Amino acid sequence: MNIRMDNLIRAIAVALDIVEGELLGASANHGKRLAVLTAAMGRRMGMGDEALSALASCALLHDNALTEYILSEREGREQDHNMKLHCVIGQRNVETLMFQTDISGFILYHHERANGSGPFGKKAGEYPWGAELIGIADLIDVTHRLQRVGADRLPLLRQNISDKTGVIHTPFAAEALLAVLDEEMLLSLGDDRIADTMDKAIPPWTVDMDSEVILNLAGFVSHIIDYKSSFTRRHSAGISDKAWIMGNYYGYDHTLLSELYLAASLHDIGKLATPTDILEKPDKLDDNEFRIIKDHVRKTYDMLADIGGFEKIREWASNHHEKLDGSGYPFGKKGDELDFNSRLMACIDIYQAVSEERPYHPERDHQTTMKILYDMAGKGHIDEKIVRDMDKALDIHEH
Repeated sequence: MNIRMDNLIRAIAVALDIVEGELLGASANHGKRLAVLTAAMGRRMGMGDEALSALASCALLHDNALTEYILSEREGREQDHNMKLHCVIGQRNVETLMFQTDISGFILYHHERANGSGPFGKKAGEYPWGAELIGIADLIDVTHRLQRVGADRLPLLRQNISDKTGVIHTPFAAEALLAVLDEEMLLSLGDDRIADTMDKAIPPWTVDMDSEVILNLAGFVSHIIDYKSSFTRRHSAGISDKAWIMGNYYGYDHTLLSELYLAASLHDIGKLATPTDILEKPDKLDDNEFRIIKDHVRKTYDMLADIGGFEKIREWASNHHEKLDGSGYPFGKKGDELDFNSRLMACIDIYQAVSEERPYHPERDHQTTMKILYDMAGKGHIDEKIVRDMDKALDIHEH
């Protein structure tokens, strides 16, 4: 089965924009505007579709290490170290996606400046052209909020770019941006038009579900999600690992195993839109906070809705809080509405949440965790056969 990798990356970028808005005050659709601008600059340079797709994807994912950056900041590390860490981890993460063209340094050096004042002290000509293009688009959009810039302010914006060329912007990047930043481009970056603009600007990138790229992407996504909160740093990765174990236990072929693994990795992507103070609240949540927490599942469903060929994966990912008796959320589905892998995902999610350390309970061993799952199965909440299978498969794995 083939899937549109570019659409999946866009879904991830939407979630990253939400995180950046919450934590740093960035405007909506920031990543999309960067992707459109860098693609336009690259196309003007005569880049082919593979190179354009890779460049635009790096632009969309330029802040993929933001959750780890913020976490390190909470842990008291100094700002300069944080910025370097953000760039280093971001580059490491995107390189796992195995682009067909070279993206070396595109994210690592996107905060460098022409005069060497960036975190790594690189000057113009000392860092890759891709980093130059992403960097200028990032800085200009953050500084000027391009979705709000009208045609009457365009001359002033262009003059500002020219004035900072050679100091902040490299001559190469400034020339490229000025060549594409006209009235038509500005209009296309508005929040009401950016989705359509991006559809037209970025070439499709299709990969086979059996590809190693899919498994790498799954790990990439779960890493971003888990670092949103220090309390759930291994949650998505743990669920992905257990989904892989259970898929092997049931004898799934590699394609089905990959689909299940990816669904497990994506199941909490909606939590990137959940305020961190609620995710990390050590006390009991009030009714409104619990409603906000529960809404992460519907957000997961919505974020994955526009990816062609993703119907099963979206269902498995967004059914992980449903119960056989209809008491789950967000859809209140009952047993006959939940396929086997949706039931499996629900059981795995509960196992992981119950077994890992949380502010309100200590880490639990396999035996103690299984007692809780058997009790829930006895009450008709989750599938008893899957619970018995997990007891066997995970007990062997744990030992």
